[in-house]
Amino acid sequence: MKRRTTLALLASGLLGGCAGALPASRSTEDQAYLFSYFLGNGADGLHFAASRDGYHWEALRGGASFLAPTVGPTKLMRDPCIARGPDGLFHMVWTSGWNDTGIGYASSPDLVQWSNQRSLPVMAHEPTALNAWAPEVFYDTARSHFLILWSSTIPGRFPRTEAGGDAAGDKKYDHRIYATTTKDFASFTPTRLFYDPGFSVIDATFVRALGRDWLVVKDETRHPPRKYLQVAQAASLEGPFGTLSTPITPAGLWAEGPSALQVGDEVLLYFDAYTAGHYGALRSRDMLHWEDVSTRMRFPHKMRHGTAFAAPASLVERLRALAP
Repeated sequence: MKRRTTLALLASGLLGGCAGALPASRSTEDQAYLFSYFLGNGADGLHFAASRDGYHWEALRGGASFLAPTVGPTKLMRDPCIARGPDGLFHMVWTSGWNDTGIGYASSPDLVQWSNQRSLPVMAHEPTALNAWAPEVFYDTARSHFLILWSSTIPGRFPRTEAGGDAAGDKKYDHRIYATTTKDFASFTPTRLFYDPGFSVIDATFVRALGRDWLVVKDETRHPPRKYLQVAQAASLEGPFGTLSTPITPAGLWAEGPSALQVGDEVLLYFDAYTAGHYGALRSRDMLHWEDVSTRMRFPHKMRHGTAFAAPASLVERLRALAP
């Protein structure tokens, strides 16, 4: 019988998934889109933008924060990932610090009033782990459980690729994707290695398109620099995964933080062009051929990695009406 580990602080879940595993969506009067994101280093917390078409995004509350971070050694809220669970609540996980080996969690019925924030000790079992970055959560309908992903470095675990990583003090970042699952948000399967493509990888997410799941990841290799996004077919949310595509982001552009919306027959894949200081987007109708539509997009100033998701237009209008 598979051992399960109780993490009393670890609770989150999505219907469909965070920034991926997307149901088809159509632009209607009853639906709009939200984008959770952060600014700067994530010190002031959660921000929201809204859109009707997936192309023109407006910062809500005049760009003011909706929720300040309270957990983690440095109390940051980076890479906020939000989706609505089958319980009707919005569940959010986030990176709570550069060198934190836990992740943040909170839930809300309306994206305004939030539960107490909690630190989820996802890498506590690995005493030498350096980090736990960009968590995302998906509900796996085939297995009736929630899948939580993030990227971590465990020094010495993958020595063949360690030299190619970014510096981390006297060590090197050499990330792989890790995961846990839960059915009830009270007990969790032990953290496990989820995806190892043979190089340092971060920011894994799923996209549901063309009747199947697709895995999107960032190659985090620094020497020589790659720093681009790639896509692979997924037989399910647990794999197996096909061969990664060639890079889909523009040549020479360092990109991360993929998040997708399906709008009509288009998949819009947003990314954080972090060294260039702006957000960007790609468009595809077949998940094979990608068009850079960044110049058609309008994003809030200095927006950083987050999650795009469909939401009722009535909810978006209530958020829009809030004072800064």
